[in-house]
Amino acid sequence: MSSSETRPTERLHGLDALRGTALLLGVILHAAMSYFPVTIWIVPDTDNSPVAAVIFFAIHLFRMTSFFLIAGLFAHMMLDRRGTGGFIRDRATRIAGPLAAFWFPILAALIAGLIWMAAIRNGGSIPTGGPPPPPLTLETFPLTHLWFLWVLLILYVAMLVLRAPFAMADRDGRWGRFVDRVTGALIGPWTPALMAAPLAVAFWLAPNWTPFFGIPTPDTGLVPNPVALTAFGTAFGLGFLLDRRRDLLVRIERLWPVFTVVALGVGTGALVLAGGPVPELVPVTDPELKAPLAAVMALAVFASTLAVLSLALRFASGYSAVARYLADSSYWVYIVHLPLVMVGQILVVNETWPWFVKFGVVVGGTMAISLLTYELLIRHTFMGGWLNGRRIPRGRRPDPVLSPAE
Repeated sequence: MSSSETRPTERLHGLDALRGTALLLGVILHAAMSYFPVTIWIVPDTDNSPVAAVIFFAIHLFRMTSFFLIAGLFAHMMLDRRGTGGFIRDRATRIAGPLAAFWFPILAALIAGLIWMAAIRNGGSIPTGGPPPPPLTLETFPLTHLWFLWVLLILYVAMLVLRAPFAMADRDGRWGRFVDRVTGALIGPWTPALMAAPLAVAFWLAPNWTPFFGIPTPDTGLVPNPVALTAFGTAFGLGFLLDRRRDLLVRIERLWPVFTVVALGVGTGALVLAGGPVPELVPVTDPELKAPLAAVMALAVFASTLAVLSLALRFASGYSAVARYLADSSYWVYIVHLPLVMVGQILVVNETWPWFVKFGVVVGGTMAISLLTYELLIRHTFMGGWLNGRRIPRGRRPDPVLSPAE
């Protein structure tokens, strides 16, 4: 199916910035988990605040749906430019490769941090008792925070399989034109509600859904949970369709006041209904309560996703060397950040500083080390070509035109 939109030569800086921001916000989200007013993380801190819970809730609401929406758009762009073979080779190198290479070192580092924290709780010695770890199965496989790479691979395969028969049958372009018209009808002030409908049903059907956490993170098991597949799959699909209709990005941009107001209102309502800044964090079992919770939470997810997308298009579409650098570094930063966050949390856990000082130290230290290693080890070496599709020579500013690798 051919796109109905002429390919621009200028880089989509707003979408690039949003993609990078979604990954970099993972540092803040995981750092905040230590300072929840209730225990949800293996490094809980006695200095905590409901503000940390609100920070987590707000970021978790839109971060990964936004990422997968942009991933879908870039996937169609690359498929259109490189063809199926080129697309598969690139994704195998830059998505499957890093997952295979970094999964075990990251897991080992996280286990080491877990043992370190257990020793601190045990007075300085490693405890010898405790239950054995669960057997490694399809359901218990620990993907860690690299789960998003695995889900991306699943969505890429689904995209290629679903697209193939339509691409073969659409010789005269009629099917493509029909899809483009449907996409055009999908985009408007009603888009968050339409996108939220499947997710609301998935929330309602989930047997052990905890509303405060919204979309359950598929970080355990090789078969993602149905809620995550629904949320990220629909976001990915929307992005895929939007690349065929680039003109609709202008419509989304113009709707930024509507999307932003709706996101703030519904997002606040979702937080209140989910238990507020000090939630009980228990699955909702009452069907009469679960239905409205599912509807409001799903609408909050996609209203906030469309809001940040429209804001990025409206206010971040110009070239910025700093924004571009951070976007380029975000992949590496996200891969390495979680062990660094855990180490920072452990190092300050016994300090008497206010929670927000500890939080700032953890975030600042993690970002400093991640960016330093990116500059010294990744950006200007073959690793930069592997992860980002290009190696930037030292002293040279990256080309601001759109790279098909993105």
